[in-house]
Amino acid sequence: MFDIRDLLRLASIPRVGPQKIRALVSHFGDPGRALRASPRELIKVEGIEKKLATTIARHRGGEKFANEQLKLLNTVEGRIVTVWDQDYPELLKKIYDPPALLFVLGSLRESDRFALAIVGTRVPSLYGQQIAESFTMNLVSLGLTVVSGLARGIDTIAHETTLRSGGRTLAVIGSGLDVPYPPENRRLMEKIAGHGAVISEFPMGTKPDATNFPRRNRVVSGLSLGTLVVESDENGGAMITASTALDQNREVFAIPGPITEKRSRGPNVLIREGRAKLVQTVDDIIAELTFQLRPILKKGKESTPPPQLSLFERTIFDVLRSEPIHIDTIAELAASSPADALVTLLSLEFKGVVKQYPGKMFVKF
Repeated sequence: MFDIRDLLRLASIPRVGPQKIRALVSHFGDPGRALRASPRELIKVEGIEKKLATTIARHRGGEKFANEQLKLLNTVEGRIVTVWDQDYPELLKKIYDPPALLFVLGSLRESDRFALAIVGTRVPSLYGQQIAESFTMNLVSLGLTVVSGLARGIDTIAHETTLRSGGRTLAVIGSGLDVPYPPENRRLMEKIAGHGAVISEFPMGTKPDATNFPRRNRVVSGLSLGTLVVESDENGGAMITASTALDQNREVFAIPGPITEKRSRGPNVLIREGRAKLVQTVDDIIAELTFQLRPILKKGKESTPPPQLSLFERTIFDVLRSEPIHIDTIAELAASSPADALVTLLSLEFKGVVKQYPGKMFVKF
């Protein structure tokens, strides 16, 4: 719609953020005209005072910045999507301060409007890992896009589980697309770009400074119909995402946890204060979002029939619970030897109804 270089030139001007870029383009009809405007013309734009108008009119470094950005973007095979483009996410466009420019690896689809964010601590418990995996798999099976922030812990689990389940996922990062963070998730970024998108509002070359992540979090929640907080301390980044979701009039869901567990304090506080809905199953989320999800729920995906289990498989399966149990306990409850129980558990894991965790711990999946 516009010359992307002109938008990048505007973005390079100090104190000209997304809100002012949108105001300038709205007033002048084109970013190029805004760049050529006089200070007298510029001060007529809402939010542009005299000093900033003079800065915009005198700015001369934008052309080099724009060319460098496009060159760097080309090296990672990325592109820029503007808030005026047709494929800019509709949900994100509705928040108070949507980014004017998104740097994108991968594809954005109209179906991504059926999205839910899953966020949480970078150091989850076994319980948190299990819940994140289970909820992600169920959401993907319903056709939802899973959004998260590519951070260590719950975010990474949500992205990886979505990919394993054949779903779409959007990762919003707090650095430039050419500065993967955390660095060990570089390969995961590449996979996500092939089955969804990696998104940043920060220019190429931007380092993952701490101040970037609250802005990143508002995009995570802005892309989503609701945000699920799995585990988080009261001051964790996931709590910022929950707050931005509430500010954006989006739903917030929380997984309750033990009152003695630090990682459960955040979700428990959200529930106690009435800021989040307590959820125990994905059905609790769907019940709140039925109206918004009606188009995909209407499709009525046929449920996958449960796998056929042998008599001994059924015996082992029936003693499992939603919390991990050690192999020795399983064998004792099933009146079996640990060796025989382990063989059967591996068979059940292959059928997708059992999940194994470190230390020979197993859980019904």
